[in-house]
Amino acid sequence: MPASHATVATPNASRYLQQLCKHWGHKFDVTFDPTQGRIALPFGPVELKASDSELEVICNLEGEGDMARMQQVVADHVNRFAHREGELTFKWEPLT
Repeated sequence: MPASHATVATPNASRYLQQLCKHWGHKFDVTFDPTQGRIALPFGPVELKASDSELEVICNLEGEGDMARMQQVVADHVNRFAHREGELTFKWEPLT
C-alpha cells in the first residue's frame, strides 16, 4: 500500500485534527481524540497525530487511487480550518 507523510508546523494541531475528523465524520468512518485520529476515506485511510507544535499526516492509498489527489484534498481541508493562521505548508514525502 503506497503511503506518504507530511509534518506541518502549527500550534493549533489538535484543533485542526479534531475539526477535520468531525467534518468528515458525517460521511466516513472516523475515530479520534485530541492527539490522534483516523479517517477511512474511500481511497484509503488518513492517520493524524497532533503535538503542541505540529500536525503529522499520513495518507495510505488503497487500490487504484491517486496519491497526489489524496494529499491535495487533505491539505485543502486543513488549510480551510487554518484560515486565520494563514496557509500551512505540507511537504509530502513517501513512506517506505
